[in-house]
Amino acid sequence: MAKKRNAAQRQRARMRQQQQRAAFASPDDSTGSAPVPRPVRRPASAGSHGSSTRWAPMIVGAVALIAVVMFVLFLNRSEEPSTDGGSAASIAKVTNVPASTLAQVGVPSDLPIPPRLPAGTPPVRSKGKPVVTYIGSEYCPFCAMERWPMVIALSRFGTFSNLSATTSGPPPEVYPNTPTLTFYGSSYTSDYLVFSSVELQTRTGETLDSMTAKQQRLFSTYDRQQYTGGNDRAIPFVMIGNLYVWAGASYDPNVITGLTFDEIAGLLADPSSEVAQEIDATANQITAMICQLTDNQPQSVCSAAYIQQAQADLQGQ
Repeated sequence: MAKKRNAAQRQRARMRQQQQRAAFASPDDSTGSAPVPRPVRRPASAGSHGSSTRWAPMIVGAVALIAVVMFVLFLNRSEEPSTDGGSAASIAKVTNVPASTLAQVGVPSDLPIPPRLPAGTPPVRSKGKPVVTYIGSEYCPFCAMERWPMVIALSRFGTFSNLSATTSGPPPEVYPNTPTLTFYGSSYTSDYLVFSSVELQTRTGETLDSMTAKQQRLFSTYDRQQYTGGNDRAIPFVMIGNLYVWAGASYDPNVITGLTFDEIAGLLADPSSEVAQEIDATANQITAMICQLTDNQPQSVCSAAYIQQAQADLQGQ
């Protein structure tokens, strides 16, 4: 099946993503504070002055024409993508991608492997269970992209409640209005792990939530170039216990550009679609990492041949 980019293409895509993620690094790397977005402002246009009165009739006519055009556009405008446009049925599709589809997609051998934390990194546990940590913001397009495979993978180990759909920030953010889910207001239960998540800002940049002391400590310590290989204090920041860590999106953003939430959710079940080949494959790799964290529990998930092979590839990096 002609469905895989070669390793060089993937590497170039990852390099582009790392360069773009610089916009989400904190301006003050010494404070240990949460990532601060760097807004892009459009410069104010300079007005013209001293025009001759002979242009007055033309100006009045032009203003009238603009007013008519704006009125027509208002009547026929296409609304900005809804921040909660994903239907409940589509959200259910994300948390229940068929096992047969995931098995067919597998984990391509050329899928880039996230950095492994150094041996001796202290365990990250809560309530006696290993912890998967996510730190992001709703405005962040790369967070929007990464939540898709994270939800798919985590749903194989537990159950989400109150997940809702949203979009990333509007322009001038890159990849504006990217459909996604948000972890804000949701909960997660599992017999095998704890999912610790925080969304720091809304899609328009207002403060939404704050890190716990443990999240802040992990973020300040491990969201560094020496561990993630990317920019310091970039988001999304993901840490699989004391085993793996990365910052940024794990697949090509163009895969979901231009698609609605419902379209993406529907394509996840189609192993021939590029959406499934990228997002499901990434979810499978995250699943393999979590299986290492949970001592290969549950067996119904972790004993799958493609998950075992992915673990071998991870450990052989």
